[in-house]
Amino acid sequence: MQTLIQPVATPITIAYAPDNQTVSENPPSFSWLPPSADKHCYLLRIECLSSGAQLLFCAIQNSFYRPDQTLNAGEYRWSYALWDNALQRQISEWSESRRFSLPEHLPQVPALTHHHRYRDCDLSHPRLWLNRTEISAFAQQLLQNPDYCQWQAFYDQSVAPWIDRPLIAEPLRYPGDIRVAALWRKMYLDCQEAMYAIRHLAIAGTILNDRGLLNRAKQWLLHVASWEPDGATSRDYNDEAAFRVAAALAWGYDWLYQQLQAAERQQIRRVLMIRLRQVAAKAIDGDGIHYSPYESHSVRAIASVMVPGSIVLLGEEPQAQEWLDYAINYYDALYPAWGGDDGGWAEGTHYWMTGMAYFIEAANLLLKFTGHNLYQRPFFQRTGHFPLYTKAPDTRRASFGDDSTLGDLPCLKLGYNLRQFAGVTGNPYYQWYFEQLRKQDNGSAMEFYNYGWWDFNSDSLQYLHDFPQVSAKTPDDLPLLHQFPAIGWVAIQQNMADPQQHIQWISKCSPFGALSHSHADQAAFLLYAYGEDLAIQSGYYAHFGSAMHLDWRRQTRSKNALLINGHGQYADRNKRDNLAYAGRLLSARQDNQSVIIEMDATAAYHHAVPELIRYQRDVHFIQQRYFIVVDHLLLREEADFQWLLHTLDACQLSNQRFCYQGQRAMLQGEFVYCSSGPLELKNHCGFAGIDVQEIAGLAPHWQLHAQSRRSKHHQLVTLLIPSARSNPLSVTYQQQGQNLIFVVEGQPYNLLLPDLYTLPA
Repeated sequence: MQTLIQPVATPITIAYAPDNQTVSENPPSFSWLPPSADKHCYLLRIECLSSGAQLLFCAIQNSFYRPDQTLNAGEYRWSYALWDNALQRQISEWSESRRFSLPEHLPQVPALTHHHRYRDCDLSHPRLWLNRTEISAFAQQLLQNPDYCQWQAFYDQSVAPWIDRPLIAEPLRYPGDIRVAALWRKMYLDCQEAMYAIRHLAIAGTILNDRGLLNRAKQWLLHVASWEPDGATSRDYNDEAAFRVAAALAWGYDWLYQQLQAAERQQIRRVLMIRLRQVAAKAIDGDGIHYSPYESHSVRAIASVMVPGSIVLLGEEPQAQEWLDYAINYYDALYPAWGGDDGGWAEGTHYWMTGMAYFIEAANLLLKFTGHNLYQRPFFQRTGHFPLYTKAPDTRRASFGDDSTLGDLPCLKLGYNLRQFAGVTGNPYYQWYFEQLRKQDNGSAMEFYNYGWWDFNSDSLQYLHDFPQVSAKTPDDLPLLHQFPAIGWVAIQQNMADPQQHIQWISKCSPFGALSHSHADQAAFLLYAYGEDLAIQSGYYAHFGSAMHLDWRRQTRSKNALLINGHGQYADRNKRDNLAYAGRLLSARQDNQSVIIEMDATAAYHHAVPELIRYQRDVHFIQQRYFIVVDHLLLREEADFQWLLHTLDACQLSNQRFCYQGQRAMLQGEFVYCSSGPLELKNHCGFAGIDVQEIAGLAPHWQLHAQSRRSKHHQLVTLLIPSARSNPLSVTYQQQGQNLIFVVEGQPYNLLLPDLYTLPA
């Protein structure tokens, strides 16, 4: 027997799991680190500690696995070994055993059967979305109802434009092969349009049996297939362009299969395989998302490229089954890396939107082709709550993370995603969210962040055919507080359905730190109230990697947070450091008087402020009307801090008070108590140090800087009162030792300041 090398897991790799934990799915998924970069095959052993019964699973092709059978509740241990598939035997010693508990009544989510898993799949073409029987049925429905599944909008807006549109020229390389953001975006937009032309003409031509549409679709397909797969649209040159071209070829090959000559099919298969190998080489062999899970583009490529490409070539190219198995097993066992069963997404709502949009496409294709329902897993049953609670329909600058729609109302695709989750969960609030976004949309379908990524008419066509329609329910009885502990986000939503009375507060203190599309904003907050964003996400979306992005938006100085000695949190892009310099959500709870959120952001500052012993921020939402923010700092050496608030216009300042007035809403604030003495308040305008060309023509934003004196320990209590300008709220207070008493309309709230040295760890 070989000695089994068992590498040590790190924060940036997958974990050995489950490991001394109670699992939440039946059966659980198992993961371990491969002994080397070489390809290995594995044997998995699961032992029931009470009965002594063993289950053995052999010939496992990857270092992750979910069994295709459920387990009885009980205590278990598991281990793995190397397996020789040719010799059909174990060839290494067993790994270390790890234990887990499996409670009763867990969601049952067995993997798609591992043996003969495609035996019952229809291998005729098309395979993506509809098969031949469904196409005939769809055509019959159209004879009875010409607008079946909103067909007319799909045809008029998403098919007809491509009939006479000239073929799009193959994108050119960058001048001097130096990436230019505007050209990069134009390149992938061109490829997205080519994909629309091929997919939509082919679908319409096939369903309508329209020879003209089919011929035009074939012209587009053969044209795109002639593009050089190792050229400007290759994976390593422009991955966004490459993903779209591969998807176009997959849909075209599948839906136009009967229209293609044998030589044409061979040519399309050849270039599609080249592009699939490029993606597999990066996602599976290079980035190794089953080993290093935080590679967003490679993860997305599994959904947008590998799933459709492998489905259409299954049985025709040997590697297609290997790739399709990898994708299905990955979704069954490892996905997603960005959150837990609570449904949160550490990169924020915008990248939740993108990640889920492509996952939904892949999950729906797999559901139709194999019958395997990935939506049954707890994450997918709950993840619709993430945008529902953290990006309400009427907000513009009130959610965390990278966001190309910053300053606009929530992206319409968020709504389409939530409609999908309404369809698979039956949740009526998700349907309400979708309908609200549709109702308030002002024609954003053609904005680059929509048009360059998805077609809403195609979305609706497929959804309305495949899923039940859910009746919307106004969210007037949702719980006030919702938390996503796995990512450290907490949201308060009050009167979401009434913008004039709506209050949204979001705090974040994430164990993911500033990883990927997250920012250096641990213990920061955002506030929307009474029709306006009040405490905002500052800045604009220029493009990923711009100065506005790297030197402003990602930095703590652009957040409603603290700087300590002028320093913010770690914001560079070393993944290991992102996870080391992170935050902790300590608790979020509600009683009959208040919501209390406690966050520890100490580690987030340690890169620049190693002398910091403790930084904790507590938030109290009192009587569902006003907020108290309490900051606790303890240091080994004297230091000062800067308390930051970002707004769309300047605050009025008076001693320790400040007031921001919007069009309809206002935010009154006061630094009620500071242990190190009064603060010095100043307004600042603009984005210091940012290239003005990146924000030419855009309105500057304002920042309130409240500067402290130097001390080894600070306690700061800040009162924040949002209200409608037409009905300002008044809150009074008095201090009695370590007790602060706040009163509004005769209702008191007692805040006892803890000793800095006795704060719970």
